[in-house]
Amino acid sequence: MTLRRDFSGVSKLRHYLQVVAFTLVVATLQYAFMPDKPYGPPVVYSVLIGTFTWAIIDLGRELIPSAAETGWPQGWQGIALVAAGIVFGYVAGTLLADALCVHYFHFYPAGASLSSADQRTSILITAIAGLVGSYYFYAIHKSAYLEDKMAEARMHATEARLKLLETQLEPHMLFNTLANLRVLIGTEPARAQEMLDRMIAYLRATLSASRSTQHPLENEFDRLRDYLELMAVRMGPRLAYTLDLPDALRSVPVPPLLLQPLVENAIRHGLEPQVEGGHITVRASTRPGDSGPQLVLEVIDTGVGLPEQMPPPGPGQSFGLAQARERLATLHGNEGTLELIAENTGGTRANVTFPLKFSPTP
Repeated sequence: MTLRRDFSGVSKLRHYLQVVAFTLVVATLQYAFMPDKPYGPPVVYSVLIGTFTWAIIDLGRELIPSAAETGWPQGWQGIALVAAGIVFGYVAGTLLADALCVHYFHFYPAGASLSSADQRTSILITAIAGLVGSYYFYAIHKSAYLEDKMAEARMHATEARLKLLETQLEPHMLFNTLANLRVLIGTEPARAQEMLDRMIAYLRATLSASRSTQHPLENEFDRLRDYLELMAVRMGPRLAYTLDLPDALRSVPVPPLLLQPLVENAIRHGLEPQVEGGHITVRASTRPGDSGPQLVLEVIDTGVGLPEQMPPPGPGQSFGLAQARERLATLHGNEGTLELIAENTGGTRANVTFPLKFSPTP
């Protein structure tokens, strides 16, 4: 995230429109206290003085080095810029307003001039309005800078939390895989050797990947294929799987290892307790949501299904599901959900839903 001052034409126009609105308020207040005088002159004087003051100060902010926090010059330079803008704005604006009011709008007869009291009042109003307007723009620039810094800090905190969750998940997956390997070593050494070879290849692909907080959905499915092939060595024909990823969704960003614990959960609690094993389907699709399209990731197994009454989780039993939910909440808040649904035909469906970051390619 880049923090910078905005000196674009759109920003300048927005600032000037705010200045004009402010000068009209000042002119209206003047008229309210002097209803016996016409409304036109205060408007002309106020708008012209405000325009010249704004032009000098805004131009000076580009020419003089300014602080990143506020977009304004620091120290005496900032004070001098505001003072010069107010003085020049009053003098130039008054001279031009005098000419317009006398020669074009005919508010005053030729040669007429303000009384000393009116001049003092005009100078005082200009000084107060200039200081208030300058402080307003100073404050909104500083507020925008602080908001950007807070957003940057939140982003870094989110990235750090996601990386921490991922580093917790990787050893959890590794320990479970090593436990499966240990069973095969004593009973089927040849399959244990094949499983070890696949585990080495899987870990090399997974652990050498970038430690980014998100990666393309295509990469997530590739890692799932490696993991399922690894599990197929141990389960043999008892494990079959289907990976369904539309081409349009291959580049959608997702957290690394988001689906792996759901697949592991489906094997451990759905297929392994079933003598004949079963089938796992992992599918990606989209659906409309209240705030835009949503990505839907499904892990469906044909295993024993959910028990009628969920037992209390044992040590590490619900770790993968808790990790997935926490990572979704960290990235997407309440818009990221994970649901476990009992299928009517047996088995379990894990539904992961969160906002689609960008429109899928056609």
